[in-house]
Amino acid sequence: MATVDEVDVTERFTALVHGPEATLPLDEAALLIAAHAVADLDVADGLARLDELAAGVGEPTLDGLRRHLFGDLGFRGALGDDYDRPRSSYLHEVIERRTGIPITLSIVVLEVGRRLAVPLAGVSMPGHFLVRDRVDPDVFVDAFAGGALLDRRGAEARFHVTHGPAAHFDPAFLEPAGRRSIVARVLNNLERIATTTADRPLLSSMLRLQVSLPDAGVGARRRLAALLATTGQVVEAAQLLEGIATELDGPGADAARTAARRLRAQLN
Repeated sequence: MATVDEVDVTERFTALVHGPEATLPLDEAALLIAAHAVADLDVADGLARLDELAAGVGEPTLDGLRRHLFGDLGFRGALGDDYDRPRSSYLHEVIERRTGIPITLSIVVLEVGRRLAVPLAGVSMPGHFLVRDRVDPDVFVDAFAGGALLDRRGAEARFHVTHGPAAHFDPAFLEPAGRRSIVARVLNNLERIATTTADRPLLSSMLRLQVSLPDAGVGARRRLAALLATTGQVVEAAQLLEGIATELDGPGADAARTAARRLRAQLN
């Protein structure tokens, strides 16, 4: 059973992601995600740490932000085994250790920039998250590479480093990403880590948060139902599948109803 604090964290996260997307605070949302996995995480302290980072920027420009975060403070990409550890996806850990994966480092850049009124956007390029300058849309920041500046050709080159030289690059990959989609990508990363490491509590938390997103599809609910079924929570699993069946037609709906009936039969 969830504790009162866990319920409060979940309710706050749900309220944020169901609010206006343009003003969704990525910093608070990311800290609330971490709070589902880290006991006694102080979200207010994490926000205050970002305030401190912004206060240390000498010149409220993109260059000033980059100099402070990556030059003065040495924020950098997580390497080796550290890349796939949950701590490199938890925003409070990234702030503390000054190392993380591309998306969490980019959230630091975006949210410090927001405090300084530096106009930036997240770019959810497949395989490598970037930050885009809203003033000059041909300028990108690679937070994982020490805040390196890239032009469009350089951003495309980053894509091919990950996907290979023959992979198709779509210019749409460099368009600004919605804030909800950025939150969803953080959750997807942590779901992948939890699946790889067989961390069922983390997997359950990340799937539940995915399901709470306003544009959540049936995929996350199917995965959550499957996990719940394996941990004996068959009533909730059946309810999820029954809900899925009402949104589908044909064989997909039939399969969901059949799976739900089988789960409920275990209770007889």
